Amino acid sequence: MTTVTSTTNTTDTKTGAASSKLNADFDMFLKLLTTQMQNQDPLDPMDTAQYTQQLVQYSQVEQSIEQTSTLKSLLAAFGTQNLMQASSMIGTQVETTSPVSGLSATAPAQWTWSAPRDVASMTATIKDDKGKTIDTFPLVGATGAAGAFTWDGTTTGGKKVEPGLYKLELAGKDASGTAVIATAHAYGKVSDVELSNGVVRLTINGNKVSTADLLRIG
Repeated sequence: MTTVTSTTNTTDTKTGAASSKLNADFDMFLKLLTTQMQNQDPLDPMDTAQYTQQLVQYSQVEQSIEQTSTLKSLLAAFGTQNLMQASSMIGTQVETTSPVSGLSATAPAQWTWSAPRDVASMTATIKDDKGKTIDTFPLVGATGAAGAFTWDGTTTGGKKVEPGLYKLELAGKDASGTAVIATAHAYGKVSDVELSNGVVRLTINGNKVSTADLLRIG
């Protein structure tokens, strides 16, 4: 099942609360000002400079809240537009900057990898979402400066792990045995998209990734 979801930002509540508090404080300020003006000594009138300054401050805060509300509305509109654009990627294979890939009961975890120079061998380490090492093994056929790896969740000991999120770490060596840093990139098919706190995220085999973390589409 594919879904497109938009979650409400808590900024609405915070902005409304700030506006309500400002109004309450301003009402209290006006009541105090009115009372003091009514009870002032005609021969020794009150100094209005301080109150004028406070009125200016209230005005500035109110403008700030209104500007924040307007900006929030614009961001929400842009976010919705980005969400609709991202929905076109549902069902499409994408490659991400994340080394974390999702393993499900029906789909394997998949990665591509890249290195700054050719490798002659590569060792792969699989870790779960808690950072625990699940398995370490030579990555058969991993030569050159780029490649791909698919893992069905079976360890070298024959154990089948539970569906979830798994991180791939790679340690390569060139022909002379010198270490080469290789980077893993999760890829898979987009199943749904959502808008959360202004950020559009794609779900790929259960892993949620921001559209800003995409390397390749298709």
